[in-house]
Amino acid sequence: MANVVSKDQLVDYVGKELGVSDWLKIDQDRINQFADATLDHQFIHVDPERAETETPFGSTIAHGYLTLSLTVHLMKETSLKLENMIMVINYGLNKLRFLQPVKVNSEIRTKVKILNVTERSPGQYLIASEVTVEIKGEQKPALVAETLALYIT
Repeated sequence: MANVVSKDQLVDYVGKELGVSDWLKIDQDRINQFADATLDHQFIHVDPERAETETPFGSTIAHGYLTLSLTVHLMKETSLKLENMIMVINYGLNKLRFLQPVKVNSEIRTKVKILNVTERSPGQYLIASEVTVEIKGEQKPALVAETLALYIT
């Protein structure tokens, strides 16, 4: 559940980890739906038999951008919510690195840390966060990103 804070409390969260989300399983059906939506049907994502025999992964893997897109859902559990907030708009990324593929039927979760808060105009706050997507049972994360979100009150 999101932490509800006042605009004056935002600065108190800079440099702090907000917590981790619940685990989310990445099954083949989800991967296939993403492939259909993005028209990216590369065999490493959608052909289990071929991916098992022709890749070093031993199975299909999720698209990197599928993993990235799921951070929006997963971050809902740990993100900040401003009092009187109207909406949050994805503002982009400063940095993104895909570090390890997410194999089919793996579980992922996000860990979020606030890096910076800037008041862009009255009632608009740009929040930079470090988002790490962890893979259950793996040492190395799937990705690390510096995300930007514009909070509008």
